[in-house]
Amino acid sequence: MTDPGAESLQLTVGPLLYWWPREATLQFYADVADSAARTVVLGEQVCSRRNEFKLGDWLALARELAQAGKSVVLATQALVMSEAELRTVRRLAEQDEFAVEAGDASALRVLAQAHAAGRLRRPFTLGPHINIYNRAALVEHADLGALTWVAPLELAIDAVARINPPADPVTGPAGPIRTEVFAFGRMPLSFSARCFTARHHRLNKDECDFRCRDDADGLLLKSSEGQPFLVLNGTQTQSAALHCLIDDVAGLRAAGVASLRLSPCGQGFTRVVELFDAVCNRGASPHDARAELAALGLPGALVNGFAHRRAGMEEVWS
Repeated sequence: MTDPGAESLQLTVGPLLYWWPREATLQFYADVADSAARTVVLGEQVCSRRNEFKLGDWLALARELAQAGKSVVLATQALVMSEAELRTVRRLAEQDEFAVEAGDASALRVLAQAHAAGRLRRPFTLGPHINIYNRAALVEHADLGALTWVAPLELAIDAVARINPPADPVTGPAGPIRTEVFAFGRMPLSFSARCFTARHHRLNKDECDFRCRDDADGLLLKSSEGQPFLVLNGTQTQSAALHCLIDDVAGLRAAGVASLRLSPCGQGFTRVVELFDAVCNRGASPHDARAELAALGLPGALVNGFAHRRAGMEEVWS
């Protein structure tokens, strides 16, 4: 059972990493608005060619979620490769309605400059793809105006605790840094200037026919032995398995983690949020919740090796 005196573990719905039809996307966020998630991260993080939702559309959706009581963060791309994409980062930094998550070093520079000049009204978030692997690096980034740190997903729980311990948190101009941990979803392993989905279909990146719209959870690759191995998602490569820390809630709480990031998937996600909330904040059994997750028909097996200093595809259940 959860300690009645323990602080709640907030839930964050991470950015949608796939390209879903507009109506499916709107329905997904309507469901999120009614969920137990406290924070929602919006925006295109993978490929700027996925342009069915433009900045104005994301802002309109952000306002609807804010009216539903959610805290909204706007994400920048994890790999900015053109002046047009950099202009989008600047526009995100210039709007003052919502906080922004820095997806890469270029966004971090724009946000830090805006903070230093007094133009950034809200503290920003350090996204999971910014390479912060020790306390000194977190101190340096906190001084730029960040308030939340999303730890790199391959960091073990004990390493997260040493970098930003609950008894001695890193503190910057915005206050003590909050730690968020990627706790559910396919692991984003890499981003590239190449589009692997287009390459799979023997198409050029700039003439891709938007084939990634055909795969609600990415394009699964199998090893020569026929085992699920990786997933192609446009310019992003993901794990085939789902990183899942529902068994590790007690350790995450002890490590000073304030919120858990749940990455959207094409089926069963509403129940995923409910089960994480039940375990984190309502005293439900992690073992029973994990068993139900495994039976949901999610798009991959459940693993948690990285959290325990093991290979990411391993399972280390309590």
